[in-house]
Amino acid sequence: MIHGVHIEVLLAAAYALFLVGVAAVLEFVARHSHHRSEHFRNSGFVYKRKLDVWECPTGHELKRVKSDFKHKVVHYRAPAHKCNACHCKKNCTDSDDGRLLESRLDAWLQSELSRFHRGISLALLLLAIIILATEMVLHREKHDWVVLTMLLFPIGFAGSRYLSSFIERAK
Repeated sequence: MIHGVHIEVLLAAAYALFLVGVAAVLEFVARHSHHRSEHFRNSGFVYKRKLDVWECPTGHELKRVKSDFKHKVVHYRAPAHKCNACHCKKNCTDSDDGRLLESRLDAWLQSELSRFHRGISLALLLLAIIILATEMVLHREKHDWVVLTMLLFPIGFAGSRYLSSFIERAK
């Protein structure tokens, strides 16, 4: 015992904190990789929100040509005559119809990939809660319960928020 707390309780608390840390890092890395992949796909192009157009590296505008709300994708296309006369065409597109750029309507938090990662994070938080609750059943001393409840409530609150956003995305 350390200061009236069983070693097993401290180890379980440390492991629960480790699981929470892994869940947090997983969320951060997944969000970061999503943003990087979106940036790479549209690299060199600048979106002008007020005009709802993309501007290519040579200054030509790609205008909205199609909105697919079912798949949450918007297509922008540059004028074919400008692309075909452009000196950068061979590095930009092989299409004779002009460069086509896809823009996703759904944010990272609404995508299926984020739902997958959120599910893994939820599983890790649930495992941490189960470990802490099990320790509460096994050790009924006051000091043990103080340590365990100080971790169980915030982890449970975070888990309930993750669960509600997970369920919301399923609709």
